[in-house]
Amino acid sequence: MMKVNSEKCVGCGLCVKDCFPQDIEIVNGKAKINNIKCFKCGHCIAVCPKGAVSTDEYNMEDVKDYNEAEFKIEPDTLLNFIKFRRTVRQFKDKDVETEKLLKIIEAGKFTQTATNSQNVSYIVVKDNIDQLKEITLESLKNRGEELLKNLNPQTMPFKRYAEMWIRMYNEYKENPKKNDKLFFNAPALILVVSDSQVNAALASSNMELMTNAQGLGTFFSGFFALAAQGNEKIRNSLGLEGNKEIVTCMVIGYPNVKYARTVPRKDAEISWK
Repeated sequence: MMKVNSEKCVGCGLCVKDCFPQDIEIVNGKAKINNIKCFKCGHCIAVCPKGAVSTDEYNMEDVKDYNEAEFKIEPDTLLNFIKFRRTVRQFKDKDVETEKLLKIIEAGKFTQTATNSQNVSYIVVKDNIDQLKEITLESLKNRGEELLKNLNPQTMPFKRYAEMWIRMYNEYKENPKKNDKLFFNAPALILVVSDSQVNAALASSNMELMTNAQGLGTFFSGFFALAAQGNEKIRNSLGLEGNKEIVTCMVIGYPNVKYARTVPRKDAEISWK
């Protein structure tokens, strides 16, 4: 429930003005949150100049007062940081600290979600990564073999992937350490799980920025996300239930490669109306 401390509230009405569901009113010179249409977005907490609003549903220790020196990022610096981002598939034989993984997840936790549903969860895989790798590669191999048996004009474009999945599995079985072309011997995975692809994808984007900011590298394994779709063996091994799906798989480790510059991209296609 959202609550107002009447002793702190000065009745300025800023929370009323910023409340999208219009669930706040001024009564006798004080803000009153009805908690009927409220979806706990927290804008009233953020906008109140006196810190009079709180909630008993979330951890208020997460709330930080704005400090320009700690919060502001120069636009060009941010843009260059994004431009310098690279997909990393070369990792050092070095563990990733739990504290860094938790900070990556925190970046996802504070990413916006539609109607403030906060319906994104996370699975960290470290100890069981080899087991998951084996299951996934076998699943991809089986998918590839099935695809090759039933080639037609619609599936022909995927023939090269089918052959790649079979080759990945066979080479891995020959030498698991040398021929890991799925997770590339990274020490950790963060699986971003949700029943909303949009919410999970938004969280994943912020999480990638936090990964890079901590000196780590990552790539999104589309092969794993594909293999996990409808695969009960993978779902059961991860404890997935209901309609939750693995939207992204972040493969994370310390980069064993250094990049010296950004790369070019084709011009953005923009329509001004």
